[in-house]
Amino acid sequence: MDITILGSGGCMIIPKPLCRCRVCSQARKKGGHYQRTGPSVFIHDENILIDTPAEISYQLNRSGIEKINYLLFTHLDPDHVEGFRAVEQIALDFRTWQSYEGKCIKLVLPEELFDRIGNIHSCYGPVIDFYLSSGFVDSVSYNKCISLGSIQITAIPVDRGNQTAFIYVIEKNLRKMVYAPCDIKPFPENRKEVFDADLLIIQPGMFETGLKHDFKYPDDHISRKTLYTFDETLRLAQRINAKKILFTHIEEYWNRSYDDYKELEKQFDNVRFAYDGLRVSI
Repeated sequence: MDITILGSGGCMIIPKPLCRCRVCSQARKKGGHYQRTGPSVFIHDENILIDTPAEISYQLNRSGIEKINYLLFTHLDPDHVEGFRAVEQIALDFRTWQSYEGKCIKLVLPEELFDRIGNIHSCYGPVIDFYLSSGFVDSVSYNKCISLGSIQITAIPVDRGNQTAFIYVIEKNLRKMVYAPCDIKPFPENRKEVFDADLLIIQPGMFETGLKHDFKYPDDHISRKTLYTFDETLRLAQRINAKKILFTHIEEYWNRSYDDYKELEKQFDNVRFAYDGLRVSI
């Protein structure tokens, strides 16, 4: 499998608008790997896009991607779906206000997300209704597993009540990637599918020291309900026997720059921190 990390940032991009902290100021000055846009990944084998942050159109242009066959969402939080309108920008023929022939993207969702996608509204109603009627997307729902060409995908829910997120186990030719970028607690360690991945792409979890404003997470902080700590995430990866770990969904408020993460990588043999545009093969 051939994969590009289109966006390695989290709920806040780097540099964060108007922020003058060390990390954001450095990102403005140096650009490149120091800047991070919202979380998304592209699987080149079958032209599969996972998630559409607000910056997705920029990400696609920057990466030179020419075709999207399938669109998946891990969950429906704004930092993962704000750029959903990109399907209209990709497909719209302004002469007819319908889709160009061959530009329709297949929206492929687990049943739980398919039932909720209509909750994304504009002032005209559910956006999915407009996209379907205009031919910008065609939708497919599935239960547990689906094949997209040569790629087999297993969707594993992370039970967070009415905000269910999904971890995707993505397989091809006996190679396995587990994609778990956000809201992964409690991680479904009871599922055998998440074990023995050749590559685990995962959120690093909270850093509890070195934060902006010398902040310390209290024991009852809301983030502890959805995020592990960095050390807990490393132990999780070890328990499920991930061969390589690639951290993404890297948050601005952790107060660490690209250089800081490169230094941290030196402490491990199988750990890497993603950056926008990183391309990896497994």
